[in-house]
Amino acid sequence: MGNENNLPLHQVRADYDRETIVVYQAYRAQIAEPAVRAQRFVEPFSLQRMTWIKPSFLWMMGRSNWARKPGQEHVLAVRITREGWENALSQAVLTGYKRGVHADHADWEQQMKHARVHVQWDPERTLSGAVLDARSIQVGLSRHVVADYVNAWTTEIRDITPTVRKMADLLKEGRKDRAAQHLPKERPYELPPHIARRLRGERG
Repeated sequence: MGNENNLPLHQVRADYDRETIVVYQAYRAQIAEPAVRAQRFVEPFSLQRMTWIKPSFLWMMGRSNWARKPGQEHVLAVRITREGWENALSQAVLTGYKRGVHADHADWEQQMKHARVHVQWDPERTLSGAVLDARSIQVGLSRHVVADYVNAWTTEIRDITPTVRKMADLLKEGRKDRAAQHLPKERPYELPPHIARRLRGERG
């Protein structure tokens, strides 16, 4: 992930190629295993609830405690189309009020009320679990968008839990360099300028 201590404050970083980008989610076995078999999310996954996708592997590790948190025992790497990803971000509303992005607090509240996609920036993590000043993007897809995520955007679902557990064991043994060899190759993801400015809470 490069020099993790000098990352820009608001920058999307991800494992991606020309057509697709990888996002992470963590679920219990009852949701994860059928999804992997079907290569799409199926029941009991709900299309009627907001679902959050995150392109930062290490943020997901902190959130799921390396796939050990109850209900998050399976970490999934979900490959989706970049077209879908950018479509979601083009509809996104920041979960916090930003002067200049929103006319006033009432304007932000109104946007949030009707938002199809939510975006928030949470502190990025290091391999050791330390919290960085740099932020990692989290994208919440409402029930109005989840069906597109499931049926149109998703191209592959992998259960990477064995790798996650192996990395956790290596870290516990003090073998950080070995664990780092399993990190996905995340790099800056350039968004269209008008989307990037709005998601960073900048004027313009």
